[in-house]
Amino acid sequence: MSTNKPLVVVTRKLPEVVETRMRELFEAQLNLDDEPMTQAGLVEAVKSADVLVPTVTDRIDRSVVSQAGPQLKLIANFGTGVDNVDLDTARNRGIIVTNTPGVLTEDTADMTMALILAVPRRLAEGTAYLKQSSGQWRGWSPTWMLGHRIFGKRLGIIGMGRIGQAVAKRAKSFGLQIHYHNRRRVHEEVERELEATYWDSLDQMLARMDIISVNCPHTPATFHLLSARRLKLLKPTAYIVNTARGEVIDENALARMVETGEIAGAGLDVFEHEPAVNPKLLKSDTVVILPHMGSATIEGRIDMGEKVIINIKTFLDGHAPPDRVHPAMF
Repeated sequence: MSTNKPLVVVTRKLPEVVETRMRELFEAQLNLDDEPMTQAGLVEAVKSADVLVPTVTDRIDRSVVSQAGPQLKLIANFGTGVDNVDLDTARNRGIIVTNTPGVLTEDTADMTMALILAVPRRLAEGTAYLKQSSGQWRGWSPTWMLGHRIFGKRLGIIGMGRIGQAVAKRAKSFGLQIHYHNRRRVHEEVERELEATYWDSLDQMLARMDIISVNCPHTPATFHLLSARRLKLLKPTAYIVNTARGEVIDENALARMVETGEIAGAGLDVFEHEPAVNPKLLKSDTVVILPHMGSATIEGRIDMGEKVIINIKTFLDGHAPPDRVHPAMF
């Protein structure tokens, strides 16, 4: 028996409160075991769904979008980045794409700041030492486990959008000097508030910073933005933190530099070939690695789900969804 509700296919398990609300509003097909869909599964989903709700790890590429049924008119992405969706093919097929901007800003900025603190102060090394020694250690020593102070150091932020600015506010409170590179210079009031120095040349900024924070989206223009050549510009005492997208950094080049000591360390929450991680990064004591946890808060995930629901409901009511994505935005 038809429910006359639109079929909404959700590719991964979402917070229970979000799934329950979706079942109330739509004919929601949920992924209760949270196993990632295969490409064949995604194709079947777009053939039947009125609305597809993928996550940032689902590749909704040309081969998937081109096989969508005529009823699919909305892809409501559960995530801020939309590099997992072929926007051009979707537009050509008359399919609107939405995302969930804004709600993850504070969580991701918190994680970025945590890594900025953790790497120079060797927090992960200290934790690992105590666990591996079952808590047996010789006690405090004047010269043991020495890290580096971050107060007064120069932080270079790549990407001064919402998250980049939130990172800058936190870092300024810790006494870091704020520098940034962005496609466009931010408003002078923002620069004044953050006491931020703008660099139109990324190369020149990289060569002068003590810590680099990557906070830009992954687009064709930012793929390997931090190439092997650019990574070589960093001072050997510099640290790099990435909570944006792994593809922005040439991971193999970074791993080689970590291995040879050409860079002081790194804090990485994302990787170029997720979920795979370069073995050299896993082995290094100077790298703090996390399994893509930057936005992993209960509050953030629920807020994302609410954004998805609002976008779907607004669209189905015949209005423009508030978070519609245009290719030119990225």
